[in-house]
Amino acid sequence: MFEALFQTFEEPETGVALTARLSAFREELARRNLTGFVVPRADQQQNEYVPPSDERLAWLTGFTGSAGQAIVLMQAAAVFVDGRYTLQAAKQVDTKAWSVEPLADPPPESWLAKHLAAGDRLGFDPWLHTSASAERLTAACAKAGAELVAVDSNPLDSVWTERPPPPLGPVSVHGPQFAGEAEAQKIQQIRTEVTKLGAETLVLSDSHAVAWTFNIRGADVAHTPLPLSYALVPKDGRPTVFIDHRKLSNSARDHLEQSADVAEPDALAPKLTELAQRGAVIALDAATAADALSRMIAAAGGKPLRGSDPVTLLKAVKNKTEIEGARAAHRRDAVALARFLAWIDREAPAGHLTEIDAVEALETFRRDTGALKDVSFPTIAGTGPNGAIVHYRVTRKSNRRISPGDLLLIDSGAQYEDGTTDVTRTIAIGAPTLEMQDRFTRVLRGHIAIARALFPDGTTGAQLDSLARQYLWQAGIDFEHGTGHGVGSYLSVHEGPARISKLGATPLRRGMILSNEPGYYKTDAFGIRIENLELVVGAEIPGAEKPVNAFETLTLTPIDRRLVDLSMLSGDELAWLNDYHERVRHAVRPHVDEATKVWLDAATAPLSL
Repeated sequence: MFEALFQTFEEPETGVALTARLSAFREELARRNLTGFVVPRADQQQNEYVPPSDERLAWLTGFTGSAGQAIVLMQAAAVFVDGRYTLQAAKQVDTKAWSVEPLADPPPESWLAKHLAAGDRLGFDPWLHTSASAERLTAACAKAGAELVAVDSNPLDSVWTERPPPPLGPVSVHGPQFAGEAEAQKIQQIRTEVTKLGAETLVLSDSHAVAWTFNIRGADVAHTPLPLSYALVPKDGRPTVFIDHRKLSNSARDHLEQSADVAEPDALAPKLTELAQRGAVIALDAATAADALSRMIAAAGGKPLRGSDPVTLLKAVKNKTEIEGARAAHRRDAVALARFLAWIDREAPAGHLTEIDAVEALETFRRDTGALKDVSFPTIAGTGPNGAIVHYRVTRKSNRRISPGDLLLIDSGAQYEDGTTDVTRTIAIGAPTLEMQDRFTRVLRGHIAIARALFPDGTTGAQLDSLARQYLWQAGIDFEHGTGHGVGSYLSVHEGPARISKLGATPLRRGMILSNEPGYYKTDAFGIRIENLELVVGAEIPGAEKPVNAFETLTLTPIDRRLVDLSMLSGDELAWLNDYHERVRHAVRPHVDEATKVWLDAATAPLSL
């Protein structure tokens, strides 16, 4: 019926079939005089999505989640995952060969303390760990009387005989009509921050930062237009971008050379060593810089200065062009979503659609815009009990039929050159139960509380987070993920440093785009999430004694009225919902076919108490 271009539904290799790889890996460790090794789910830059050549954790264990780590010792092996992936990991790994352990509480270092013996030599690849991670491992080894050994080459790569080559996605120029700010202006802002840090130069170890600074995009990883690369930005003089020349067309090279020198990636180490030999202070991003960089600088006599990459905050605050681009991207996306939701309402009640059908259809409607570059992450389409799995990804094996009485949770996003989208809707297939309506309305009220929030400058995401949970708490329930994350501008759909969560310590600033996505999940029954993207804007309040901010909702997609228990809403909440639906109808109706108009008019009709 439909054909998805950017997503697949194949079941990854898992379980017992991979156990021979563990044996071969242990033999390689023994050859290198190592008694264990740490295998993170990471590439050199700690990216959320990594190229196939860096999927070491998945190749060794079968676990394909976006956060995890494995530790292999001669007599024990464990895969560490966070709460989102406990069920998934148990299904994907051979639990006779691996134990599945928590990633955070307690941390892997606690497991090491129990399993390491005095004299053990635990290896790690310093290119795949931050310095903070390496320090935690060092401390764990010291407690056990063991030694942490930084390897020159990764032993896993020696046994991964069919490892794919590194990616060579072509680099494209992100023009001023999308970027809104020239490279020279951005470089000057960064130089100012480097000077404030007291550093000679800043290492951009995050490819997102390189892409933003030099107004380029790439195709090296799935779903995020990243050109894997590094850069050095000195407080004085020309920056240098380190990137594989095979990715650069003549026009892309000309663009980069207008503001920077261009070198191969293997030139980074000699350049850093040269700077360090002069005793330079070199700033590194604590979140993405490999421990190998700190070691290299210190060994040559330099001073590694670890902290927050100033580019992270600069790129999180969108300029006027990026904001207008985001609005345009969401209006375009809204048309595709309206067509999709109208199609679901027509077809799903008959009971012949599956989760894969929904994923393929939504991607097809987005492709019909003529502007889709990729999905911004693999679509989560969970019906019935699958909807209760927060990071569910449908495969041909798990694919479930969408049946009357189900709730369908669909969380998806798109990459357009002018903006990145991320939206979740929960759809009633047939008549919902009273419990479904109660839970949905509590989630909706929390969503509205965030959308209507007024907050002074300096307010953090942690201070807003409880607004989204208050009505769930009143029923003794909650959700186990953050309320919202930052979103990039034709970059990562999950962007720091700001977020709305219990851990969100960064003040929200005008121009930031964040998600607003409270939820509720009843195991083995159903899941509910309502997600819009919100732009931080200024608010005019008569008599205000300090600047006040608010949210402008960017997402323009109907919220399922059939799931709302009107008796639970206040007058202000109902007014917000009706006003929102009026905005949706006004923005979308002129751009859809007649059948979708009829559906849209009904889906956005005002409700009354």
